[in-house]
Amino acid sequence: MDLLKKLEECAARYEQVQKDVLDPELVKDQKKYKETMRENGYLGEVCALYEEYKKVLQGIEDAKEMITAEDDAEMKEMAREELHELEEKQPKLEEEIKLKLIPPDPLDEKNIILEIRSAAGGDEASLFVRDMWEMYCHLAERKGWKCETMEAQETEVGGFNKIVTSMSGKFVYGTLRWESGVHRVQRVPATEAQGRLQTSTVTVAVLPEAEETEIEIKPGDVRIDVMRAGGPGGQCVNTTDSAVRLTHIPTGLVVIQQDEKSQIKNKEKAFRVLRARLFDLEESKKQAERAAARSSMVGSGARSEKIRTYNYPQDRVTDHRINYSAHNLPSFMMGNMDDMLDALNVYAKEEQLAAVGE
Repeated sequence: MDLLKKLEECAARYEQVQKDVLDPELVKDQKKYKETMRENGYLGEVCALYEEYKKVLQGIEDAKEMITAEDDAEMKEMAREELHELEEKQPKLEEEIKLKLIPPDPLDEKNIILEIRSAAGGDEASLFVRDMWEMYCHLAERKGWKCETMEAQETEVGGFNKIVTSMSGKFVYGTLRWESGVHRVQRVPATEAQGRLQTSTVTVAVLPEAEETEIEIKPGDVRIDVMRAGGPGGQCVNTTDSAVRLTHIPTGLVVIQQDEKSQIKNKEKAFRVLRARLFDLEESKKQAERAAARSSMVGSGARSEKIRTYNYPQDRVTDHRINYSAHNLPSFMMGNMDDMLDALNVYAKEEQLAAVGE
């Protein structure tokens, strides 16, 4: 990659985009306006690094000239020290620039629908579903994201067989996109009288939430059934036909929504989930096509892939895709997981960069 040439192209494009931003006609097309503002912000960051890079290159050149031309020994030594610092800084800055030159994915700005389900492990798996859900909710709270529970299937021990939550805010999908997969927990369950270690698994799916304009669902493609909500007995039993089941005939996808007492609200939520799943299907096909020539460990997003282990006796959480371990598991489960999320994003970008260079 000719780094300077690429940066010069970005600077020229930034100049044009800044002119586009000032065009009063731009706001009339909201989609184009959002895309232009996103590109403007991204190119602004690239150009700031470009300016810093030019200063480093110029500084190296000046320091070399001073070492050659200067007679004063003290000045020569100062120039050598400065040259050493700048030459150490240059490769680090170049790596940062290369990663930044990978354009952001427009999906990164999207809100998400987060689905967490128990897999192997019975009651203990359902309890860990709750722990995982609380972990992501703590993270969302710190980042100022809004959470809304779409569906929750509680178990008698206080866990969840399944919980579906929408999360909205800044850069939600970009932050959590690599969380999809199988998460394994190793700990002594609270329900275990003998104190034996148990291994359980839960699955996580992170679905970018689609706008109505992005996914068209034809009325004839969806069968809508209404029924009474199931669940625990007592006062919680719904006595009206408020639960909604959507069946998308072309794909066979089924969405059941029953958390709301209102059939209209359940139907609205069900369509949101269905749109997200259909959008995810389309994106998965595109990713599979792009990855046909190159397999990405982080980017495969396979639902069956075991991606992470939470080992309570060892106070350790390990992401197997990047061989990254963090300790202080209680803090991690409180949503303090930024270091791991950042490492996953950097690794994914490095793989993209390697793919570009091939």
